[in-house]
Parts: sequence; C-alpha cells; structure tokens
Amino acid sequence: MLVLASLVAGLATTPYAAFHFHRVAPYGVLANLAAMPVVSALVMPAGLLGLLAVPFGFDGFFWWLMGVGIDWMIAVARWVNALPGAVGQVAAFGTGPLIVSSLGIISMGLLRTPLRWSGVVALAVALIWAVSVPKPDVLISGDGHNVAVRGRDGRLHVLRTAKDAFLVREWLAGDADARTAADPSLTDGVSCDDAGCVVPAADGWLVAMTMRPDALTDDCERAGLIVTMHQAPRICGAAAIDHDRLRRQGGLALWRRGGTFDAEAVRPRGFDRPWSPAPPGDGDTDPLILSRPAAPHAQDATPSETDLQAED
Repeated sequence: MLVLASLVAGLATTPYAAFHFHRVAPYGVLANLAAMPVVSALVMPAGLLGLLAVPFGFDGFFWWLMGVGIDWMIAVARWVNALPGAVGQVAAFGTGPLIVSSLGIISMGLLRTPLRWSGVVALAVALIWAVSVPKPDVLISGDGHNVAVRGRDGRLHVLRTAKDAFLVREWLAGDADARTAADPSLTDGVSCDDAGCVVPAADGWLVAMTMRPDALTDDCERAGLIVTMHQAPRICGAAAIDHDRLRRQGGLALWRRGGTFDAEAVRPRGFDRPWSPAPPGDGDTDPLILSRPAAPHAQDATPSETDLQAED
C-alpha cells in the first residue's frame, strides 16, 4: 500500500513539479519506502508525545527520539540524492501539456469504467507534447540587462550588463541545463566592449546588446537582433527590442522562424492586473510577433500595423 500510495502521489504531482521547478524525482518511491515507516512509527508519535509531556517537564526524551527519526530522513534524502540520475531536469513546456496531463489524471481518478484508461492516453500525449516543445532562441530580461542566446552548441550564452544570478539560474533550469549561473562557459563566444556585447546565434546571425546610442548604427548594419535600453532608430536592418517594448511587455522569449521572430511576453496583449496594470499606450494591436528579417539590410525598425500579428 505504501508503494501504491507513493506511485499515485508521485503521478499526481509530477506534472506540476516539472512545470514550476523543471525537475522530476525518479527515485521518489524509493525515498518514501525508506523514510515513511520511520515517520509514521517514530517521528510523528514522538512529536505528539513531546507536546503532551511539555506541561510536565519531561518532553526532552521525546524530542530526542523525534530527532533520531529526522536524522534518518535526512540520511535517506542524501543517499537517494547521491544516486545516479536522482534529479531529472525538464525543459519548460508551457501550459498546454500541463492541462492535458491534468485531464488525464482526473480521468484516471474519477472514472469507474474502462474509459478511465483514456487518461493514460492523455498522459502519453502530454509527455510527447512536453518533450517536443522547441526551446527559445533568445531570452530577454524585462530590464534589458540580461540576454541569453542559443548558440551553435545548442546551449544558452549570456550577455549581461548586470549580474542577476537568480534570473540566469531560472533560465538554465527552464532549459534543462545543469550549469550554474557562475559557469564561465555561459559567456563563451560573447564579445563585449564599452559600447555593448555581441554573440552569434545557432545559424550565425548576430545578437547585439547595445549600451550606447552611438553604437546603434553599426549594430543595425551587422546584427540580426538588437536589444537596447535606448530608442531604436527608425531605419535599421535588424529587429529591435528597445526600452519602449520592454516597458510594455516585460521579459521576452523569442523563436526564430525564417526571417521573423515569434515572441512570448511576460505581459502580452490585454494583460491588465491590479498588481501589474497595463502601461499607457498598450493599444489594441498585439506586438508578440516581430515580422522583421534577421539580416543586415536597411529598413524601418518601428513596428507598424502590418508588422504586428495576432498570437494564435
């Protein structure tokens, strides 16, 4: 029964743990089998008896006994964590697979007829969908000070003008990347000077982080994508993510589709919450798709009505 309970609990919580924390624990059943009997027979009874004994002043023995059980739990956790593959990393997969997996779990739990096995099919579909979601080519922080670009090696390379270890750590977790925020390989291929930074993307096109207005002209000529906290020039051969766009939308994830960038924003069109109101000038157009060639030839970089397409 303990094995069954662990399997059911693990199945019910795994999609949500993977969605929020980008991790799965394949040895969860093993850890529960080793720790739960001690919790049930020692830790919890000792804690209850300790509370009852507090008024009489002889509760110390029960706290010591409870501590023995907790030490065992910690030892089990360390042993399981040291096993090969104890922590499985999962790339970010969006709400679609999460909803489908939730429907599968609900079907298996509520239906009493053989139709409940349709939940297994739903879980299989959710799993295939989750692992097939493409990873973003570019990640941009809401303040424009951190940009991550997927390089030829398939991993993220970070351009930054301010250190934000938490942000980079979350980006790496969402990419199922085991590196830490301090790993020097994050800056491989990144070239920086006082005017900004540039890094090549997977197929050779350049992403530039421009820190000085006078460097925008050069970056417009050679880069496919520019991220800047200044106002982007109207005539530019690159797609431009500037201060105004970041102010309206917050952080962005970009996927390159030929000569365009599909984008997902922290604050998409119509996003208006009491704790995060829509900025002035949000408008009715949806700026989530940047229809801008990622090639160095001159053109107007200011989004027009025809440039802004509605999200699917």
